[in-house]
Amino acid sequence: MIEGGRRRRNQPAPPHIIFDALTDPDHDPARPWLILEDDEQRPRILSADPPRMLVWSSLWPSRPDAQIRFDLPYDAARAGTDLTWMLLLNEPRPDDSKLGYFRKRINTLINGNLRYSFGN
Repeated sequence: MIEGGRRRRNQPAPPHIIFDALTDPDHDPARPWLILEDDEQRPRILSADPPRMLVWSSLWPSRPDAQIRFDLPYDAARAGTDLTWMLLLNEPRPDDSKLGYFRKRINTLINGNLRYSFGN
């Protein structure tokens, strides 16, 4: 698989809380964050090493090979998680426009919606 993009950003919650939110996005109905577009589907968990690492299946039926890997190291200085997401794809690589869309959507879901669901 090739890397299609990655981002790292601190999340305010500790790794075990972030891990739980990624494995069960509907756990807390008061904090919905996995809000999918019409061309997206709910991911499945492909592999996990709680609470440090998690791999989702593709969000896009048009690109079923895609995977999203999450690394969740604890950040003691900020008492949160330095979450890194990585988009993995098989060849052929999507065109720049499609790849940009995939990266933007993951970033919106993880570094926008999920992050803000914890109040930051």
